[in-house]
Amino acid sequence: MIGYTLKQISEITKGYLVGDESVIINSVEIDSRQVIISSDSIFIAISGKRHDGHDFIEELIDKGISNFIVEVIPRLNLKLKPINFIKVEDSIDALQCIASYHRRHLKMSVIAITGSNGKTVVKEWLAGCLSSKHLVSRSPKSYNSQIGVPISVLMLNENAEWAILEAGISQPGEMHKLKEIITPDYGIFTNIGQAHQENFDDLKQKASEKLKLFSSIKYLYYCRDHEIIHSVLSTQNSISDSSRISWSRKNSDSYLFIRNQEKNTDKTVINLCVEGGDHTITIPFTDDASIENCMHIACFLFHNRFTIDYIQETLSKLTPVAMRLELLRGIKNSTLINDTYNSDINSLKIALDYLATQSQNANKAVILSDIKQTGRDADELYKEVFQLINSYKPDTFIAIGKNISSALPDSDNTRTYINTEEFLSDLQNIEISNHAILVKGARDFEFERIISSLAEKKHTTQLEINLNNLTYNLNYFRSLLKPQTWIMVMVKALTYGSGSHEIANLLQHQKVDYLGVAFTDEGIALRKAGIHLPILVMSPTENEYEDIIDYQLEPEIFSLKGLRNLSLIVNKKQLSEYPFHIKLDTGMHRLGFMPKEVPELLEILEKCSNLKVKAVFSHLAVSDNKAEDNFTHEQINTFNTLYESIAEAVGNKPKRHILNSAGIERFPEAHFDMVRLGIGLHGISSAGKKLRTVSTLRSRICQIKIIPPNETIGYNRRGKLNKIATIGIIPIGYADGLNRKLGNGTGYVICNKKKAPFVGDICMDLSMIDLTGIDALEGDEVIIFGEENPIRNLAEQTGTIPYEILTNVSARVNRIYVNE
Repeated sequence: MIGYTLKQISEITKGYLVGDESVIINSVEIDSRQVIISSDSIFIAISGKRHDGHDFIEELIDKGISNFIVEVIPRLNLKLKPINFIKVEDSIDALQCIASYHRRHLKMSVIAITGSNGKTVVKEWLAGCLSSKHLVSRSPKSYNSQIGVPISVLMLNENAEWAILEAGISQPGEMHKLKEIITPDYGIFTNIGQAHQENFDDLKQKASEKLKLFSSIKYLYYCRDHEIIHSVLSTQNSISDSSRISWSRKNSDSYLFIRNQEKNTDKTVINLCVEGGDHTITIPFTDDASIENCMHIACFLFHNRFTIDYIQETLSKLTPVAMRLELLRGIKNSTLINDTYNSDINSLKIALDYLATQSQNANKAVILSDIKQTGRDADELYKEVFQLINSYKPDTFIAIGKNISSALPDSDNTRTYINTEEFLSDLQNIEISNHAILVKGARDFEFERIISSLAEKKHTTQLEINLNNLTYNLNYFRSLLKPQTWIMVMVKALTYGSGSHEIANLLQHQKVDYLGVAFTDEGIALRKAGIHLPILVMSPTENEYEDIIDYQLEPEIFSLKGLRNLSLIVNKKQLSEYPFHIKLDTGMHRLGFMPKEVPELLEILEKCSNLKVKAVFSHLAVSDNKAEDNFTHEQINTFNTLYESIAEAVGNKPKRHILNSAGIERFPEAHFDMVRLGIGLHGISSAGKKLRTVSTLRSRICQIKIIPPNETIGYNRRGKLNKIATIGIIPIGYADGLNRKLGNGTGYVICNKKKAPFVGDICMDLSMIDLTGIDALEGDEVIIFGEENPIRNLAEQTGTIPYEILTNVSARVNRIYVNE
């Protein structure tokens, strides 16, 4: 809540105000797809590389938004609507100016966290530790960018005693702006690594840039053992020696020195020395990253004079942070959004925004627990919560907890329960069929039990699809195109094994121009899931034309017979100008009209006045093979010649496209009117670009055995042991899509950052791995493919291509979609 008049905002941003200067603004919106319609909100139209907020102003006015910050005041027929504009030079600068001004008027102590990894975890854990005694406000999720940071500042609870904000950068020059917005009192520098390194000369330059956040700070907490951070810090005159509070395993003169640590099954005991006094703390983690994150927090707490008992108690209660929303399929054709790690009001809006995008379900439901540790008056808090939820118009609202239940006004669409147990006991009486369900609650409500009860599949082996990384890859390919070039994304074969409507829904939200499927059934399923984008069916059969028309799909036509039959069906339905796409065979010799057939095609087209050629396209055979570029250029030239003859005959200019993912990167001269993005969306680049991993196939060790030498493992006794071995069994086999060629040491999984080769033959439902020399326990996670074991590795090991690895992951493997 910011509470500034439009006059104040125009002065803060040095903007030109047109409209009512007395209007009070209490919230800022930047995403046209997720605005809350309110008279006291203002939309900031940001001009980005791929989207321009100015393009959606008229749409937002129609929805009820009446206040805007713009770089250009649009010429609109506003009739009698009172619309207010503030014109500024740069919309992002304006947002940052508002946040900087707001920050100067906040009285809480502000902690800023930066580093290559661990920022969000440290923020969440530190907030949890402080909130037992203090009112804490923090940035939601991973809001740490040039836009995320100012939004976070504007969302802070003004009554908080502590505020914790993340700051991340991707190139030089960015941190100075974030420092002016945050103006931190305290800082934590988690570590330095290769993340977002592409725009920096080396790690020292990046560390130096990040340290700009902490100039003029009271105290900076960091690990002295990160030599790059320590050496760069020693050159920073803006951060005094007395402000540098370090911890270390190597340097006993650090403020906090770790004498030793002992890792047990599920905890680590750490003996440390602080200002000459010895202490012992126990944390509920054994991995190095979590230990480091805990020590940053311990160093901060010790230095700020929290007692050892308090530090031990709060650290012992820490749990792994689920930093992202999970989307998974539920029972009774429902969709679950799992956000069970917190219930603060700032992250509630983010989760509700995500719920609103789930078009595959006709109905929406929200399950919400008490909101803890806000320090606000309960009546005031829950009034705001209910107003926020009602603005999204869910069909069902379920409140769990004494406080939220007692504050909830009576309504036909609400249910209340005192605790999770009571809700689960009544679950059979709650209608959830075809609902998208947001499950969001504080940790002590154990909402993971609700997720477990509602989830459709519980197979330990899971394919995790990172929607943020998928969006990043989409935007990379978009950045290669001219603004007028459309993009069609191929979502055939369950979007290369990743899921159908879940991915299509994201792509629709990201405003791609077209979707492509292989078969009519796939297109129909997308329509039933609420996808309204144009959809090209690339391999239709003639007996499906009526279904294609009924579901407003667009068929690929690749034969004269098919064209005639489509015209007959369209005529039968008394339609005109029904869109279809002509496929040309320019050398792939799969589906498509051969060049010699084009004259007859044109003759038939002249008689088919009830059809409209929407696009003409072809397919490259070797776009990813540089040695065959001459053939590719021949295909492109042939395509251009045939296209011109068709365009001249039909009297208009249909869309023209020939490029797939590899072609988009390698043949920019052939981008034409549209391109088709497929495997590139999933992180496979033929140009060697660093795309992001989208899919991670993971499982867990269900049993570990010590097998003596000279024994054999698995069917056919092919896994012969010549020495004693630790063998792990994992619940994934060839029925899940694991290629049998990976067996007998050909392939491996990653377990606790080490390679564990497959031993013996891959079975139908299980596989065996060699854990010898790896510190592993039953229940530990293994990665079959993902960031740590790229899918290209598996493709090379089995003599195939990444496409096959992805599409072979069977339907019984649970798909989980994560969105940070």
